[in-house]
Amino acid sequence: MKRISKMAILLLGLCLGAANPASALSKTAFHDAMRKLWEDHVTWTRLYIVSAAAGLPDAQLTANRLLQNQKDIGDAVADFYGRPAADQLTALLKDHILTAANLVGAAKANDQAKAAAAKKRWYENADEIAAFLHKANPDHWPLAALQSAMKTHLDQTLDDATHRLQGKYSDDIKDYDAIVQHILMMADTLSDGIVAQFPQKFDTK
Repeated sequence: MKRISKMAILLLGLCLGAANPASALSKTAFHDAMRKLWEDHVTWTRLYIVSAAAGLPDAQLTANRLLQNQKDIGDAVADFYGRPAADQLTALLKDHILTAANLVGAAKANDQAKAAAAKKRWYENADEIAAFLHKANPDHWPLAALQSAMKTHLDQTLDDATHRLQGKYSDDIKDYDAIVQHILMMADTLSDGIVAQFPQKFDTK
């Protein structure tokens, strides 16, 4: 039997509540769930970078867990935007992760051409994610703001990976602290935007 994460169970409960007009979603619970999903995103990304940089045997397992997080994020918006849109977001986020893994691998191997190609694709994918989110909620997720937020996320993650590969662990730790603060801001932007777009699905508190 496939394992279901605690986060997936929580999100399922949130979606079931949204499907029942008599049972409105808690804004606080939704806000916290989104923060947990996106903090998991950067946590498992960092763990993958650490494992890949060191050639640890858990690198693939860590990558698998990171990819599951992308599906969890997609599932979190399915009740609001529909299953096809949720699956599209999941696919974009998985591309984000797989391209980042290619970039880390190329940088570790000192393959500058492959690293440059992966970096270019990575930033293109970030713009695709921003465009997708803006289209889903244009009134509350301005395109320029999303593009800027995604670029900052990639810039920070690239710094983190670079410092890890260079053995600059003090800088690496500072990078991660900045990454967490920024991703929580992004999570709040997304949850606030959904609450504003679908006020009827949430409680009044």
